[in-house]
Amino acid sequence: MTTIRQDDFIQSIADALQFISYYHPKDFIDALYAAYQKEQGPAAKDAMAQILINSRMCAEGRRPICQDTGIVTVFLKIGMDVRWDAKLSVTEMVNAGVRQAYLHPDNVLRASILADPAGKRINTKDNTPAVVHMELVPGDKVDVEVAAKGGGSEAKSKFVMLNPADNIVDWVLKTVPTMGAGWCPPGILGIGIGGTAEKAMILAKQACMGSIDIQDLIARGPSNALEELRLELYDKVNALGIGAQGLGGLTTVLDVKILDYPTHAANKPVAMIPNCAATRHAHFVLDGSGPAILTPPKLSDWPEITQSASSARRVNIDGLTKQDVADWKPGETLLLSGTLLTGRDAAHKRIVDLLHKGEPLPDGVDLTDKFIYYVGPVDPVRDEVVGPAGPTTATRMDSFTDTVLEQTGLLGMIGKSERGPQAIAAIAKHKAVYLIAVGGAAYLVSKAIKQARVVAFPELGMEAIHEFVVEDMPVTVAVDSRGESIHNTAPKLWQAKIGKVKLVVE
Repeated sequence: MTTIRQDDFIQSIADALQFISYYHPKDFIDALYAAYQKEQGPAAKDAMAQILINSRMCAEGRRPICQDTGIVTVFLKIGMDVRWDAKLSVTEMVNAGVRQAYLHPDNVLRASILADPAGKRINTKDNTPAVVHMELVPGDKVDVEVAAKGGGSEAKSKFVMLNPADNIVDWVLKTVPTMGAGWCPPGILGIGIGGTAEKAMILAKQACMGSIDIQDLIARGPSNALEELRLELYDKVNALGIGAQGLGGLTTVLDVKILDYPTHAANKPVAMIPNCAATRHAHFVLDGSGPAILTPPKLSDWPEITQSASSARRVNIDGLTKQDVADWKPGETLLLSGTLLTGRDAAHKRIVDLLHKGEPLPDGVDLTDKFIYYVGPVDPVRDEVVGPAGPTTATRMDSFTDTVLEQTGLLGMIGKSERGPQAIAAIAKHKAVYLIAVGGAAYLVSKAIKQARVVAFPELGMEAIHEFVVEDMPVTVAVDSRGESIHNTAPKLWQAKIGKVKLVVE
């Protein structure tokens, strides 16, 4: 009989969460670099370069790959011969490990978990509780899978109860374009088939934790129906032309992982959960000998990539006017220098509420001819100005956009992924612009931020309004002042170029 000590289990969870915050799995690095090498879309290739450069920087600096350090999900297979030397329950021990990891003074991780989700939505301040799945199995060991799942990719999770005769491939190809780019492709699609509704979703989440091995499967060929389905979906999803960050290109997914389970004769439940470019998961086994030992990748595992700024337009954003941004083109790379403000969902709601009441905005929040960056940064450590500060999904601000542009004189916005029709119409109406930073390159982006201070709503924590002074912050024009969106045009262009599937992006 194996005895697992409470302190060993807690330490293992904490160590794993710190580990995955700054180390990509080697299979992801290899797969992304291979995709980067073959990519023909300039904007998508640049986005992949930023993700790879950011990944190496995070490994060297031991700081988070993405500012959204995720909601923790843990899958446990507990041997029935295991004895616990513990005073806490297993779930309590998991949460103690989460708490220890996210409050680590040398690598503070962003606390994103809100209690009372349908009501006051109060931040728990230590990223607990985790979502824990437990299974009792034969044996005397504890098998642990730990993941930290970003909110942007989790928001794009899909589920359908198909009829038995319905085609899974058809549903996936119809559904993936509706997910937009908020899940930060290129990544992995986890698909769960069968069981019941909740079982299919759990299978899809577990599938996301599998190793990337699609190229091996292509080389040896499929040996069963699920492998045939993986290959077909990998080929056809990439043929949609969505590309890295939705900018159009050859690679949207690095792999498609599928798990299945027997289901009722009347049902065909199918779940799909994407894993983003900040893929974070670890697997270890506890056998009673002490905490888990996690082996990091070697720095030589990362490719040496440098970005060229020769084709980028350097822009001083202080004193810009609508006339200055009128000739910016979708897909154009800019390097921004100057002062901008930040604001996410909660800050936008407060701004709009004040505007509707006819009340002034807080001191320090003058948006006239300014840019607002949709970001909730990680707290700084040591000599940092700010922690990792990558963009959040812009569509969540769409309902506020027209009011803010009309009543504040805001000139432009910076976020990630596409904008919806409502926001695009507002951008065109007010001759504003929307720019994107690369999701999954948060530490790289933070190095362009030279000064940072909170100017409003400090009680909102990471959702407070900050003032950033930036230097050569890399962005791409996503929606120009006429309302042309690269997220609408580029996937169609690349889908037609690839020519393997009919146009499904409307």
